[in-house]
Amino acid sequence: MNFSFLFLAGGCLAVFASAPAAIACADCGKETYRTGRVVEYDLRIAEQTLRPAGRPVTALTINGSLPGPTLRFQEGDVARIRVHNGLRREETSTHWHGLLLPNVQDGVPHVTTPPIRPGATHTFEFVLRHAGTYWYHSHTHLQEQRGVYGAIVVLPRPGTPVAASDRTDRDEVLVLSDWTDEPPGEVLRTLARGSEYYLFKRGTAQSWLGALRAGALKDYADREWSKMPPMDVADVAYDAFLINGRREWKVPGRPGERVRLRLINAAASTYFHVTWSAGPLRIIEADGMPVQPVTVPRLLIGNAETYDIVVTIPRQGAWELRATALDGSGYASAQLGEGPRHPATDPPKPSLYTMDELVELAVAEQDRNPRAAVDLPRPGPPYALLRARRDTRLPTAAPRRELSMRLTGDMGRYVWSFDGRTMAEDGVVLLHHGEVVRLELVNDTMMHHPIHLHGHFFRVLGGADDARAPLKHTVDVPPMSRRVIEFEANERHDWLFHCHMLYHMMSGMGRIFRYEPAPGTEAAHPGSPGPNQSPGPAHSGGLGEHGHDMWFAWGEGSLLSNMSEGQLTLRRGRHDLLLDWQIGWEDVPETEYEAELVWQRYVSPDFQAFAGVRFERESSDDESRAVAGVSYRLPLRVRSRLSLDHEGEARIGLAHTVPLTGRLSVFGEVEYDTGTEWEWTAGASLLVNKAVSLTTQFHSDYGFGAGVSLRF
Repeated sequence: MNFSFLFLAGGCLAVFASAPAAIACADCGKETYRTGRVVEYDLRIAEQTLRPAGRPVTALTINGSLPGPTLRFQEGDVARIRVHNGLRREETSTHWHGLLLPNVQDGVPHVTTPPIRPGATHTFEFVLRHAGTYWYHSHTHLQEQRGVYGAIVVLPRPGTPVAASDRTDRDEVLVLSDWTDEPPGEVLRTLARGSEYYLFKRGTAQSWLGALRAGALKDYADREWSKMPPMDVADVAYDAFLINGRREWKVPGRPGERVRLRLINAAASTYFHVTWSAGPLRIIEADGMPVQPVTVPRLLIGNAETYDIVVTIPRQGAWELRATALDGSGYASAQLGEGPRHPATDPPKPSLYTMDELVELAVAEQDRNPRAAVDLPRPGPPYALLRARRDTRLPTAAPRRELSMRLTGDMGRYVWSFDGRTMAEDGVVLLHHGEVVRLELVNDTMMHHPIHLHGHFFRVLGGADDARAPLKHTVDVPPMSRRVIEFEANERHDWLFHCHMLYHMMSGMGRIFRYEPAPGTEAAHPGSPGPNQSPGPAHSGGLGEHGHDMWFAWGEGSLLSNMSEGQLTLRRGRHDLLLDWQIGWEDVPETEYEAELVWQRYVSPDFQAFAGVRFERESSDDESRAVAGVSYRLPLRVRSRLSLDHEGEARIGLAHTVPLTGRLSVFGEVEYDTGTEWEWTAGASLLVNKAVSLTTQFHSDYGFGAGVSLRF
């Protein structure tokens, strides 16, 4: 045995044990170390009455505030964070967004980390492996929308050289968010039922009169003929947009002071255009990773992205940094400096009746000029301008694999997916440790999607210098566009990959990136169930709360002077249980009714199939029949329906609603039954609020009537 070798090896081990431990960080390209310092925080999640939009509502707070406290560390510190769940009935969780850490610390309940039960405490402990601006938030149901989020700042280790462009007098954390006074569960239910009320509330509802005023009648008619739903750039009508929990945030500063602004978009469902009244914005970091400094006149920041920008406060006045919601429905404001105010300007509001802006952005994204997208009046993200400060190319000897995923959805039903399948339907993408994955994301929808990968940084390709492609953990994929990212599969176990629009993720737009276990190893650790491990009685397949479809229920009905009709819906995934009724009492000897209880299978936005039973009473005769049929969406979004009952009688019907203005719609329906022949109705409806409309209509059997329609 070579004793000199053993002596040398032992000496090396002794030195290693006494020195700060080096931790390889292939994703961010840095050597990190342990400072030996443990930084501890206690985070207490609780319910509290706040007024984010002016009206008292129940919010979720962390340590009594919204957002939660900023957690500050230094690269190499050990974070020890105790999360206390003060909620009486709800589990909670905490995900450390953008940080590279052990899988079991990632904080996705039932996937990587156990949920935190009511009244319980969970201690997270991990090394801060890289510097930058990050954030944390709940990954339990819709708690992020209710206030469970906060900022993380990790400073570089001492002695790290600071570039002249990065030198500032101080830094300020600005956490952007959106707020709704409605319970988030009710927001999701409203979206799932296909309600267009939020369009009306934001002033973006489309109509024939609106198209006429916009000079876009042909565009509107073409869209209707092609069966496309009204185009929009946002889902939810928010009551307030916030910076650090307030509509307006004051940043005191001296004239000439250089300030580093750490921008974090912690909104559940809002992109922001950020503008500063004193001039362009100078970007020095994106998603925590340093980039070569670039300036942009206005910055588009997607959900879950972070940007560090440097500004110099001018000599006189308070200068506004304004974060305007992408749909133009409102903004949040930060005032930098003292004195007379200098307001920033909003970008132009989106043109919803034409696709010109979408086409313009898609063309600019492909332009060789890297400034083409950021110089638009409504700019796209600045990715083409961003250059990492080092070579980010991945190991050339590693095996390579190319994947493609299409971003898909049905806005009317509010189902969002990859490749037409929700996470509950197709939840897992297998990775092989050590490979380099190049992933093409193709957006087939009319909305922006911020796509986030847990536990990894990826390179955003497509710029002029792919050798220095920027490293990010979240990437915007614009409407009708594509994005190519690349990452090294250098982890183990399961990592969540999803759209960071909260309601899109909860409606199915996600996957688990699962590493195939190495030969001779366990499939997964206890916090990350593998294919042969039970994730718990409430979930299946190791997908956490995304492993099953959600239940929704709602109803809508009219109460008129001549009749009543409506529908109750119970939905889960692609399955609907529908109860339709029609009761008439005018112009007939006795009250007549018809009710139909059917199960319906959703196949596509155009096609559904159904089967069930029909109950009816005409002229004192009661009967029931088994029925089956199909529903199909025709051009102009006319809904057709064909059914056949067990006695051989058939029905065919057409129905359509035409929005004349944002409030006023006219509707009509015609039906032919081989037994009773023709029946038709026509009417108008005036929207009063989310729950009530005034309705009048004429029915061929029951005559004219007026009353109200209720949604519940």
